[in-house]
Amino acid sequence: MTADWTGRKIHFIGVGGAGMSGLALVCHRLGAEVSGSDRTESSYFERVQKAGAKTMVGHSEDNLPDFAEVVVSTAIGDDNPELSLARVRGQRVLHRSDLLAELCASKRTIAVAGTHGKTTTTGMLIWSMKKLGLDPAFFVGGELPSVGEDGEAANSGWGEGEWAIVEADESDGSFLVLDPEVAVVTNIEMDHHSRWNGLAELRAAFAEFTGKASAVALPVEEKELPGLLAGKDLVAFDLNRPGPESVELVVPGEHNLLDARAAIAALELAGIDGTAGAAALSDFPGVKRRLEFKGEAGGTRIYDDYAHHPTEVKASLTALRELDPERLIAVFQPHLYSRTKVFSQAFGAALAVADEVIVLDVYPAREEPVGPFEGVSGLDVLRATTDRSDGRTVFWAPDLEKAQAAAATRLGAGRILVTIGAGDITRLSDRLVQAGKEQS
Repeated sequence: MTADWTGRKIHFIGVGGAGMSGLALVCHRLGAEVSGSDRTESSYFERVQKAGAKTMVGHSEDNLPDFAEVVVSTAIGDDNPELSLARVRGQRVLHRSDLLAELCASKRTIAVAGTHGKTTTTGMLIWSMKKLGLDPAFFVGGELPSVGEDGEAANSGWGEGEWAIVEADESDGSFLVLDPEVAVVTNIEMDHHSRWNGLAELRAAFAEFTGKASAVALPVEEKELPGLLAGKDLVAFDLNRPGPESVELVVPGEHNLLDARAAIAALELAGIDGTAGAAALSDFPGVKRRLEFKGEAGGTRIYDDYAHHPTEVKASLTALRELDPERLIAVFQPHLYSRTKVFSQAFGAALAVADEVIVLDVYPAREEPVGPFEGVSGLDVLRATTDRSDGRTVFWAPDLEKAQAAAATRLGAGRILVTIGAGDITRLSDRLVQAGKEQS
């Protein structure tokens, strides 16, 4: 039984984030008095505001309610004025992962972790369980169409069923706070270099994550992951995993098929029929910003994708190749100086899958181009892409305006253009589609 949250006051610093907004919405749904602030508005911020929570743009001591518990993510610095005041007052401060663990404690939990594909795999589990009438609670780091109580897209929900489905984040190590019954690992690669010192340390953390669960689904190449306990139910999945279920998806790409295999394995470990789960995925629409079709402009199909690691970029471009475009145009915005410094050459190799590439400058998020990141820029990716382009066209367009101008000259019948990155590059896909509507 879920505890009654009526009477709790909870303030979210950074309420417009994908994870924070989902937690805020569920706490509000359970009866808590919820407030929150963020630097700017976003679709997530607006969803919390629409639900009836008190939201504020900008960070200020005036935003902080008396006696409220304060929830923060790793992105919130110690110099945040609301966080500083909360500590001076002695108000309870907790990390978002602690609140998530508290919510999940009242449910049987499936937690999905991994470097790539965890959002889509989590979305597939939510989609399947909902279609099978199991009404799960869920928390996912993206917007999944049609799963909200109002039939709209949602990133969280509090169903009356026994299960909670959770996307577990390894970027800051917070996935280790969770205590899942079923743990899913989609894959393990280095990505967040500012948190993990190397692959050995990261793999040890995943071993700790899986070690807590009574059942584990993981890729066949990770089946010897240390930390698996004797007697634990284990499913190792790959594209060729034998089973009665066949998987047919409307979303393209082998990476999506592999995510579906992970989701089906998790369902089976939860005691849910895998064949029924596979059938439920036949109309899975994908998560927003994961090869999301945005519309057309100048005869070109426009897609948007959140990929920000070389493996993800290559997988997304390879999937779009399956749609047989006359030309495939990639518009890429590197995310974080740290990631760009480590992966510029790998990004160049991944982007070479496209016929033409437009590269923007780095979206810095929380980082500054100082110290070890001094001199790092999108030009590093541009040069690496040019080296591997075999004569293909590669453009430098450091900001959204220049990228839009460059993209507008590349549109044509039968082509596909995809905007790629975890920053504000998604705005470019919207602009191109809107411009196409105005010109038609």
